[in-house]
Amino acid sequence: MRRRSKLTITQILTWADEFHRQHGSWPRKESGPIPGTDEGWQNIDRALRMGWRGLARSSLPKLLALHRGYRNKKGLPKLTEMQIVHWAEAWRRKTKRYPKRHSGPVPGVPGETWARINNALVHGLRGLPGGSSLARLLAEYRSVRNDKQLPRFTIPGILAWVDAYRRRTGAWPRYTSGKIEGTDETWTAVDMALRNGLRGLPGGSSLAQLLAQQRGVKNEKRLPPLTVNGIWAWMVSHHCRTGQWPTAHSGRVIGTRWETWAGVAAALRRGRRALKGTSSLKQLRLNKLAEHARAKDDEREPQSQRPDR
Repeated sequence: MRRRSKLTITQILTWADEFHRQHGSWPRKESGPIPGTDEGWQNIDRALRMGWRGLARSSLPKLLALHRGYRNKKGLPKLTEMQIVHWAEAWRRKTKRYPKRHSGPVPGVPGETWARINNALVHGLRGLPGGSSLARLLAEYRSVRNDKQLPRFTIPGILAWVDAYRRRTGAWPRYTSGKIEGTDETWTAVDMALRNGLRGLPGGSSLAQLLAQQRGVKNEKRLPPLTVNGIWAWMVSHHCRTGQWPTAHSGRVIGTRWETWAGVAAALRRGRRALKGTSSLKQLRLNKLAEHARAKDDEREPQSQRPDR
């Protein structure tokens, strides 16, 4: 058998660099023959592992990890939870927020990414116990909000926040009202949970509906339908009380919970709440008064002038 020549680390790295230029990745022992030579990557790896042909004991992955920054999955350094927390703190100082699993590479730690760290925490790799995650780790050590383990909502709890908001601002909260003071929650999150049945709530509701049901707050998107006759009855009642016909500036409709003449006028004009539209309070009044006048004329018409029935 022909005795093979000695190998050097420099020669192996030269072949590895050429492989990387051609393929965009580093060679593995399964990468086949080395072009222009009678060598193969499997033989190179075996020689390194056995310390043959003038080489010190190693392996192809270890050699590339040492000299070319290759990530050797079988020789990854151990991790500890506190080490990960320190990296996360450094990330927060730099970015003003804690990392998530999709936050990319870990600065100053070649080869590490937050996704790989999260995977190790989940599956118990690299010396970690497993059954955790990056979000759970930061929630435990730094009280960082974990979006997948959010606390449950309750209707009494939401109403307590509502009443506190009312006392503080004089208004009722809307889903766009931002952060709920003294909590990590937002009114948008509350509205979404009420709508979609999240975080212990049954769903099928909304913040506006809850306020309408529990606090009597007008829900603009669920107003009852209006009728011309019903509006006319309100107008007559207003005239009897004040001696004047209502306009859009007459304020609240007396005898209702939250109706206003401005809202009624807008519904008449724009065809909202089951009305046809293109009308007004004045037009409705003129039409109804004309109908009333015609009805009186019919009553006064002499019997002899009425058509035979």
